[in-house]
Amino acid sequence: MSRGDELAAVLEDVDSLAIVCHDNPDPDCLASAVALEEIADARDVDATIVYGGEISHQQNRAFVNLLDIDAHEIDEVDLDDYECIAFVDHSQPGANTEVPAEIEPEIVVDHHPGEEIDATFADVRPEYGSTSTIFVEYLRDLEVALTTRLASALLFALHRERLDFIREPTDREYEAALTVVPDADLELLEQLYGTAFSPATIDAIGHAIASRERRGSSLVASVGRTVETDALPQAADYLLNLEGVDTVLAYGIVDGQIRMSGRSVDPRVHMGETLKDAFARFGSVGGHHDMAGGQIDLGLFADEGDDEAELLEFAGSRIERRFFDALHLESELDENQ
Repeated sequence: MSRGDELAAVLEDVDSLAIVCHDNPDPDCLASAVALEEIADARDVDATIVYGGEISHQQNRAFVNLLDIDAHEIDEVDLDDYECIAFVDHSQPGANTEVPAEIEPEIVVDHHPGEEIDATFADVRPEYGSTSTIFVEYLRDLEVALTTRLASALLFALHRERLDFIREPTDREYEAALTVVPDADLELLEQLYGTAFSPATIDAIGHAIASRERRGSSLVASVGRTVETDALPQAADYLLNLEGVDTVLAYGIVDGQIRMSGRSVDPRVHMGETLKDAFARFGSVGGHHDMAGGQIDLGLFADEGDDEAELLEFAGSRIERRFFDALHLESELDENQ
């Protein structure tokens, strides 16, 4: 029996399903949720997609709107009303999700490394480049028809997660893309790529450019305070284009927390482990070899200054020091910024 068949077997005895995305879901998470929704629908299971945080990245908002994804904020639904709960693109109860830690999922599909999950169906594959790749395999094994909407969602997710930036994609991501591209709407995807930056994102990237601090080929930058969580990975991606830079950490204040987003193309740097080494004792952090993120309760810093500028300076100096120390870099700052 394939893993897709095992998933289908779990759904056979279910009438309602809550598909929980991680907070501030990205295309890989959202496309995976849509794929599971289609698999559930093929078995007459009433499925609802829910998420915590917000969908703030301009491409992600366009992704939801153009593909007509019916996703509900977590406080709009009562998870107790659903017979079965599924986590997609994340796996740990209470981590990177507003869902209370005591609510444990019956279904988990993810590609991020983490602790072993005790669920009725758990399929966690860190050797895969995206969760969407896993769902393409399920859809093929279960012979679920690829609608234009679903194929487009999966193709965009595969590109944004791995293929666009050549961030350690596996052969499976290319194979999955070849599977879905014949049914995808390429003109719609072109619209998604042409989505404009919001003013808040431009401001955040501009702040990061001005505040950057560099040691060797590694760089730390503050986006300041922003209302858009997704401005952090966009700032990190942008700064990774700086000549001679291969590792970036962007941080800022979002919704009363210090949020961080890291990127690295240096094979010697494991960004997820680096953030754990530097910040695990202070908050929730983790991720992949090439990309990672985390958050720290602002309360750890808030008493050090009443105004925002003082707070950012205080928190930033410590974030920079701990990050550079975790990379075993010299204390002298490289002035070639």
